[in-house]
Amino acid sequence: MRFDGILGAVRRAFRSEAAPPRPSGRPLALVYRGPASVPGCSEAVAGLLEASRWGFDVRYTGPREEVPLTAESLAVAAMYAQPGGGDLSRGYRHLRKLRGPLRDYVAGGGRYLGFCLGGYLAGATPGFALLPGDTDQYIATPGATVDDEEDTLVDVRWRGRDRSVFFQDGPCFLLDPGNRATVLATYPNGTVAALVTPYGAGRVAAVGPHPEATDDWFADADLPVRRAQDLGLDLVDEVMAGA
Repeated sequence: MRFDGILGAVRRAFRSEAAPPRPSGRPLALVYRGPASVPGCSEAVAGLLEASRWGFDVRYTGPREEVPLTAESLAVAAMYAQPGGGDLSRGYRHLRKLRGPLRDYVAGGGRYLGFCLGGYLAGATPGFALLPGDTDQYIATPGATVDDEEDTLVDVRWRGRDRSVFFQDGPCFLLDPGNRATVLATYPNGTVAALVTPYGAGRVAAVGPHPEATDDWFADADLPVRRAQDLGLDLVDEVMAGA
């Protein structure tokens, strides 16, 4: 092994044992960045959180980030955000060791915020089981207005207002009877597109489309720009309610 390879291995080993970040006086928001995400998704979520009214100290966490993704790091965080990132089964393989620590973190008063893949991962098959129910592919539901996995726009009704949002094979949310979730948005066929729900002493927010999408996402997909960051900020406010 080359010296730089040895040095990298040593750094990774020490990082995995690293202490959680020191408090900065602002609420800490941890945004996952790693193999269960794709380039641009974590950064868009981080940008959304930085633009919110909560004054977050936003840090990336993951296997190659300075902040280790551990129970100790979660314990000092006000929020953990899971961005979009490709295939569910592959993403869960990278994150399944986090299932117990994340459930404990949220049950103890933490906040979970999931976008697209992060929404799927809030479900149970597979996932972190943070929802009063589970998830499904919106495109597989009867009457879905999107029928493939390509980047596109999807219409949603968000708090009674019709909006068009960036979408790429996102989930819908299947809620058990008697649940305590607040539905923020639905797809045109009536399935749930965004919600906030209590989990223990904490709260969970999940959304199928991408309200955090930046202008370059639309340009790269040759789509008209439909800014929806205000919806993402609404989701952040709802999950942080009572904090």
